[in-house]
Amino acid sequence: MSTQSHQNLSLADSKQLSTQQKVASGIGILGLFILVLALFNVNFPNRGLVLASALGLIATGAIWFANNAYLSKSKGIKNDGVWFKSISSRGLTGWITGIALTSFYIVLYFKPVWLGMGIDGAKNTGLIALFDPLSKLLSGNPASQWFVYGTLYTLAILIFGYKFILKYRHNKYEQLRTASVMFFQLAFAFLIPEFMARLNSDSFSLPYYDLKNIWPLNYYNFEQYRVDDFISAGDVGLGLLIFGLVSIFVITPILTYKYGKRWYCSWVCGCGGLAETAGDAFRHLSDKSTFAWKVERWVVHSVLVFVVLMTTAVVYSYLGDDSSQYWLTKNVFLYSVAGLLTIVFAGVLFFKRQELAKDAKLGAIGYFVIIITLIAMHQFGMRLFYFEAETLRSSYGFLIGSIFSGVIGTGFYPIFGNRVWCRFGCPMAAILGFQQRLFSKFRITTNGGQCISCGNCSTYCEMGIDVRAYAQKGENIVRSSCVGCGVCSAVCPRGVLKLENDSMNGRINSQSVLLGNDVDLMDLLNQK
Repeated sequence: MSTQSHQNLSLADSKQLSTQQKVASGIGILGLFILVLALFNVNFPNRGLVLASALGLIATGAIWFANNAYLSKSKGIKNDGVWFKSISSRGLTGWITGIALTSFYIVLYFKPVWLGMGIDGAKNTGLIALFDPLSKLLSGNPASQWFVYGTLYTLAILIFGYKFILKYRHNKYEQLRTASVMFFQLAFAFLIPEFMARLNSDSFSLPYYDLKNIWPLNYYNFEQYRVDDFISAGDVGLGLLIFGLVSIFVITPILTYKYGKRWYCSWVCGCGGLAETAGDAFRHLSDKSTFAWKVERWVVHSVLVFVVLMTTAVVYSYLGDDSSQYWLTKNVFLYSVAGLLTIVFAGVLFFKRQELAKDAKLGAIGYFVIIITLIAMHQFGMRLFYFEAETLRSSYGFLIGSIFSGVIGTGFYPIFGNRVWCRFGCPMAAILGFQQRLFSKFRITTNGGQCISCGNCSTYCEMGIDVRAYAQKGENIVRSSCVGCGVCSAVCPRGVLKLENDSMNGRINSQSVLLGNDVDLMDLLNQK
């Protein structure tokens, strides 16, 4: 007869692994060990077979572990013991994991030769050489550090996505959106770009990239060399260029209006896909403080302003001055950008000034910074701002594209939570959040009378939103940062929260309704 040494009912045996889980972990670690051996230049005779074995062992171990962890239990909320596990409570294991991931990203971005990347025509060695057979099979080219990363990235989303689907199998919404990000990562981010690369030849060059990445996330899409590549690729390249423009000005606003930013951030985006799947165990670590929220608003919108300026400067740098030869001259381009920004800013202030409140000040600052810079570009001419464009591009690529999105954003999941990049650094999240706040039908409705203040919703909100505060007051949740992942609703034991797309009427209600004093409740309900 065994007795428990504690009386904490929430702890139970959550830290213990079953025998099957231990065996599954061993199988997965064996697959990782093969990759580590390749990293240290162990020469495998049949690299294709060894790579398939390594990735297969990793996938088998992860799937077996997930099956035993969730299929042996009934459906329902499965966040047992996350605060008692070292890896998910900023314990020693969590810090070791964070440092290991961060070290990998640093090497990946800045020292790919340490992974075996061949330079100046030299053959690949080490880990990258192990991936050569797969790369040649898909694109016909030797592997690069980015192909290795893309393969491991896609594998992580697929196997942890499977785990996520089992964990939330009581919720159809979570299953569908996870299947969606798995599909878009595998097809649009990994396979299709590799197949596009195979089509290239000496006479035909098609820019191949992640087709679901839209400006401002793919800030490089309008650089001169890419635009030249699009045009030189004929109708296909021109179609892709036009699709990129239509995505920015037509597709994105329409989808955000109908469904909120969740259509991209939780259903399509690869960064969000990795955060939701591999990063799910760390979602409760997101900073919920008011200070973090204030920093988030300033930083993410500053990044967006930075990208707008950088893109404008880059396009400006390769346009001509002669209006008789070019319909899109430097002056026309600058006036068009300034006019578009003025229309957007004036329209927002006129139609949404009451809802924006203090956010209008942030918008005004960003607007005037951009306009003043555009005026300066017009006055000082191309040469100065071509230099500035190069500086902006290299600075953004290093600070935001590498350090923020990769090294910190992903490497420190176990320390800062799984959506650091999405909250503080992603310009796409910023612009979609702006649209969601202003004119989207999406909201999370709450039934305050059912709320028992358990706090599950706030705890597992990866974007740092205090969902419980809204639920207690019966307010709709309409936040720029909300990615519509729906986990707050999935972990609610009372069904208080519901993701909805409805009319714009009564969508944002800033009145805190606790007791109903001095409020026409029937009118309020009719508005909602």
